[in-house]
Amino acid sequence: MIKLYSLLLLCVSYGPSAAPAATEGPQLAAKQRVQVAAHRGDWRDAPENSVRAFLDAAGLGVDIVELDLNKTKDGEIVILHDQTLDRTSNGKGRPADYMLAELQQFRLKDGLGVLTNNRIPTLREVMIALRGKPVMVNLDKSYDYYREAYAILKETHTLRQAIFKSDADYTDLQAKYGDLLDSIIYMPVVYLDKPLARAKIDAFLQHMTPYAFELIFQKDTSSVLLDTRFIHDHHVGIWINALWPSLNGGHCDDMAVEDGNTRDSWDWLIAHGATIIQTDRPRELVQYLRRK
Repeated sequence: MIKLYSLLLLCVSYGPSAAPAATEGPQLAAKQRVQVAAHRGDWRDAPENSVRAFLDAAGLGVDIVELDLNKTKDGEIVILHDQTLDRTSNGKGRPADYMLAELQQFRLKDGLGVLTNNRIPTLREVMIALRGKPVMVNLDKSYDYYREAYAILKETHTLRQAIFKSDADYTDLQAKYGDLLDSIIYMPVVYLDKPLARAKIDAFLQHMTPYAFELIFQKDTSSVLLDTRFIHDHHVGIWINALWPSLNGGHCDDMAVEDGNTRDSWDWLIAHGATIIQTDRPRELVQYLRRK
């Protein structure tokens, strides 16, 4: 496995190769190693999607933090995964029902449901907190808010530090946001269990050089996974989620951490082309990769 792991690293360059030379934010050079993305930050030690969770994750040495965009009644872009406030805060109802000032009166809960002093942050606050740190920011649930997010990133001088993403086909993406595509770092999301998955990847490779492809699969038998060189040959990364089994054919974080079976989890993902692993176990994955 280590020999195969080393071969993959020699063959693939990681990072935003599609993007113009960075003039804003930290110089995040391509790294000849597997990158770690922290899902909603370090949510085991801080409330998910809080500024503290993102700073803690950056402190662990991750390469990317993932966050979720939402919108308030007065049009502010905030960080919240759910469409209601109930699970993660002491608020009730939708964020769209509150003005920002009202929303920020609520407090976030930790992973045990205990109320903390952390509040729901805005995208602007998160980007300012992470500006200049060697970490990228993955904007999940952002497709409806690209223009608002773009304006905030320009304002905070962090445009080169953010990864936009969606599962849109290239033609739909071009029709909706074609004027932004030359200015942003973009990652298509591809569901490999769908019959036209390979055609979707090919269409993007024909028209642009994405940061990476996020590959999602319940079954691990896709022909794409059998040979990912056609992606790596374009100097494009492969992002695979280790979060729970339905995203990765069962090769998940818990298999590595709870069962102690890294061979069939993280190592399997790397052997099948992953250059970025999104994880709910950032501390353990960073430490594991450093030992390799």
